[in-house]
Amino acid sequence: MLWAIAYRDPVHVAERITLYGAGNLAEPSQQWADRVRAEHPGAPRAQLAEQLRTKSAHVARVDGAIAGTPFLIAFVPAYMAYLWQEGRMVLRTAALYGRDPSELTTSAETLVLRGVHPSVEVALAELEKVRDTPMPGKPEARRPLKVWVSAIYALMIFGGFLSAPSGERARGAKARLKATAGLVIVTVIWVSTWVFPVTFMILMAWGCESHARELGNRALAFYGGDADSAEDAIIKADRSEDRGHDRRTIIRTLLLGLSVVVPLGIVAGVIHLMKDSGSALLTGIGAVVACSLVVAVGVAASRD
Repeated sequence: MLWAIAYRDPVHVAERITLYGAGNLAEPSQQWADRVRAEHPGAPRAQLAEQLRTKSAHVARVDGAIAGTPFLIAFVPAYMAYLWQEGRMVLRTAALYGRDPSELTTSAETLVLRGVHPSVEVALAELEKVRDTPMPGKPEARRPLKVWVSAIYALMIFGGFLSAPSGERARGAKARLKATAGLVIVTVIWVSTWVFPVTFMILMAWGCESHARELGNRALAFYGGDADSAEDAIIKADRSEDRGHDRRTIIRTLLLGLSVVVPLGIVAGVIHLMKDSGSALLTGIGAVVACSLVVAVGVAASRD
């Protein structure tokens, strides 16, 4: 269903997914919060929310690893499952602190915490507009490429892999150019997963887990009362650092290093053989592997 939403209304994909998620997850999230508080009457809500955040991050790690495989048929459902899991985490956190997860305002706050909109007022206005507009039917003609570029750009912001410029959704020719460049980079990255499947599985697992932890921190700061607004919660959460962050970073860096050693060996071997044979095929293999390695290193550096 999430894929159908993205296909039928790519222009408002973030808002549609948020509304669909609230419609299906609000009641279960409230039931979860009621049950957890009843089972642990003396436990601080911050402790329960932290346990939820940690568990959600672990699930996001697995979804990210699957999304990092070179198989498109696995990427789409895994990435959607990752977004679904994050939405459940935010709504459960809101319910845990006494907020109504079915309220449209809560959905607006979710969009702000994700960085899709700069303020709750703007997000609320967009949600109301989308809610009052029926879901479009199947398109009768092929949509322009710029529509899909914008949709992917919005999904990347929604999922935490890109940041909206100046806290606002990008618009205009400059925004489309940036979105197109992002789409090209994403395509190159995905193609290079055929050369570095393990490396990009690690990178996607790392990225999805990190954003789930970050989004959980934002939700905890906002609903827990440590921040005066959703925007302030983003600032406070971004300044904080998880316990065990350094250890996880070291482990991931080691795994990434090991996954890159073999391709580097291939490049070195090809260079050595080229001295004797001058084969065009070997030159092509070495170039593809080397370029893909550059992309891998670039992505790893951008996640710091």
